[in-house]
Amino acid sequence: MKIVKMGDVPKEPAVSALFTGDVSRQTIFQPGDSSNFNFGIVSFSAGSRNKFHKHSGDQILIVTEGTGKVATDDETVVVNEGDVVVIPAGENHWHGAPDDTGMAHITITVNGSQTEQTEA
Repeated sequence: MKIVKMGDVPKEPAVSALFTGDVSRQTIFQPGDSSNFNFGIVSFSAGSRNKFHKHSGDQILIVTEGTGKVATDDETVVVNEGDVVVIPAGENHWHGAPDDTGMAHITITVNGSQTEQTEA
């Protein structure tokens, strides 16, 4: 068993071509802590999001703070604190806080899942 106090995990800038705007990340579990999944928290400042991308495994988002959006090729949905989103493997999507409020979510992905950016 491993217990992590999320308040003890520092926020670090999420430096990636996948993100636009001010985005930070907390890595809750380190690689090797689970053989099944990855788990972290991503915080988007107002006006920031990630670009269209897809994962080779399913992704679960649990909104923990604020209001944001999750979009696919076909729809854009507003999400709020407490909402849970399941994104199937291979579905083109983006998520973040593109408007005037910030948003944070827990992200859970399948261990070994690969992310492919689908937008320049």
